[in-house]
Amino acid sequence: MVLALLVLLSLTILGVSAVSGSLGQSKMAMSMQQSGMAFDAAEAALAGVFFEAEDEVLLVDDTKEDPLSEARQGAAFDPKSDTMSCADDSSWTNRQLTAAGLTTGNEHTATGNYQSSPSTQSWSRTAFVREQACRGSSNVIGGSNINCHVFIVRGCGKIAGKKTIVANTVSAAVLAPASQ
Repeated sequence: MVLALLVLLSLTILGVSAVSGSLGQSKMAMSMQQSGMAFDAAEAALAGVFFEAEDEVLLVDDTKEDPLSEARQGAAFDPKSDTMSCADDSSWTNRQLTAAGLTTGNEHTATGNYQSSPSTQSWSRTAFVREQACRGSSNVIGGSNINCHVFIVRGCGKIAGKKTIVANTVSAAVLAPASQ
């Protein structure tokens, strides 16, 4: 009888630990999935900035600005002393990417969710860093009135109900007329 109780107790402990381990792994898998979705939203926000920067309809409309041109009008970003936070709405050029997607001729500033299940937000921050001579370019470009305008673009993604924001940052150099 005592031996049977000991065997039953050990089987119960094994069963409880198996269920506990399974629940922990399930939580980790869900967290990884949500983190991946937030990263996808951050990547989409980066793509949205470059979509607008290359949108020929938006570029010729005098009433609208693409995010790079708008950022160029603001104060310069100093990577040594400035920080670009996904939570800072006031300092940088902001864009939102919603479930409506990207359309030509539009500044994507409307609020809304990028995905609905789970509710995911996608947005970007863009800042102008500096204007510099283009390196590695041909003598024709280097000797002309063209410079490289350097920008920092941060894509941000967040799952509703989670505290963390997933971000990805890219530096972009765009050939443009040199400032006088």
